[in-house]
Amino acid sequence: MLRAPNTTTYNFLTFFVSTRKTNMKKYLLSFVVISLMLLNLGCKKSPTEPNTTAALSVEDISCTEAWVKITTTNYQTPNTLTLFVNDKADQNITLASSDTLLYVDSLLPNQSYKIKAAFANNNQLQTTNEVIAKTMDTTSHNFTWQTFNFGGDGGSSFLSDISIINENNIWAVGAIYTKDSYTYDSLGKWIDPYNAIHWNGSDWELKRIYYNYNGSLLWGLINSVFAFSDNDIWFGTNIHWNGKVFEQPNASAQSGLSVNKMWGTSSSDLYAVGYEGGIAHYDGKSWQKIESGTTLNINDIWGDFNRRTQEWEILAVAADKFFNEGSSVLKIEKMRAKEINKTGLPWSLSSVWFHSSKNYFIGGDGLFSNKKINNDWGKVTDLPTFYKDRIRGVESNDIVVSGSNGLLSHFNGYSWHHYLNNELPYFTGRLLSVEVKNNIIVATGWKEQGSIIILGKR
Repeated sequence: MLRAPNTTTYNFLTFFVSTRKTNMKKYLLSFVVISLMLLNLGCKKSPTEPNTTAALSVEDISCTEAWVKITTTNYQTPNTLTLFVNDKADQNITLASSDTLLYVDSLLPNQSYKIKAAFANNNQLQTTNEVIAKTMDTTSHNFTWQTFNFGGDGGSSFLSDISIINENNIWAVGAIYTKDSYTYDSLGKWIDPYNAIHWNGSDWELKRIYYNYNGSLLWGLINSVFAFSDNDIWFGTNIHWNGKVFEQPNASAQSGLSVNKMWGTSSSDLYAVGYEGGIAHYDGKSWQKIESGTTLNINDIWGDFNRRTQEWEILAVAADKFFNEGSSVLKIEKMRAKEINKTGLPWSLSSVWFHSSKNYFIGGDGLFSNKKINNDWGKVTDLPTFYKDRIRGVESNDIVVSGSNGLLSHFNGYSWHHYLNNELPYFTGRLLSVEVKNNIIVATGWKEQGSIIILGKR
């Protein structure tokens, strides 16, 4: 027969069981907390599960494009991420390195875009920081034009190059023959043609610039002019204007180069290119020859600072414009030149201009562009079919192209505008050179038998 426990015994058993349950709960909770802490510490220290991060930064923009850099840590490559623009999936990208420059196009001018990226990390979705890319605004196509004609009555005149210092100081060079050229004046003095012309803000003044050869002042054709300031201007490799006089720096050690074009960062870092593969560099003391690896005429040179590499990038183009002797695109690195990819280009090349790591243009028998110098070149199709002699720009939203029959076109970052047969007439001749600075465009060349200058103000 079962007996109910007495009250004292029952109370003791109840207290014992209750106490055991409470203590067990405490012990169990402590065990779980300590286990989680140890697990967490173990995860942080484990070399097999590193912390993965990815960060975006805007590197560059144009009117319709953005260049965004993604920097990753402990991100297994190659791997794929998705780029979002304004919270919409824009493209899937396979990363091959921890530091990659991403390219976003088809944007609109003067707009702000939110950009971020998402990727899988340990089977979980992880997103980067969000950056704002504000595209550039377009520049105006609206220029007021003036046309000036010189020479032609004493021989075929032309102007081959132009340099804008400011709106009141512009130089052009070439050969301007007047009716008196190559004759004697009333005093029996030989009359040379002009080889330069200067704009003072209101008028063009014809100039004869001479060089000293063994004590004698001689006239010579000048094909190229390059200005750093109003008192630092080069007329070919032989003559330098210092603001007061025309001088010949280190005249005993000239490059011997027949110059087509010049480019440089200063008068102690100046490059010149010319006929039969000629390249020379001036370091402030003397000219030194650079081996180009080609015998083709080098028609143009341009350089721009690459912010990613922190170095100057310099390109040149070589070809015989009128006969198919081949072509070459050269990259000049200090005192050497190497050929780079020219796939997609024609054999006749005349000019090069670019914004480093952003937009590259080459002109000649067409206009061609790409985003990276070693990429294949694609043709820009929305221009007239006339030959493109020269390309120059201020930024990717302010680019001009000049060429045959008065071709003159402007790119504002979003669209091209062609002044030929609109604001400016078609003519027999060609605009051999063009320059744009601030709100001024100046194009030079020849028209029929004379030289021509077209000046536009925005």
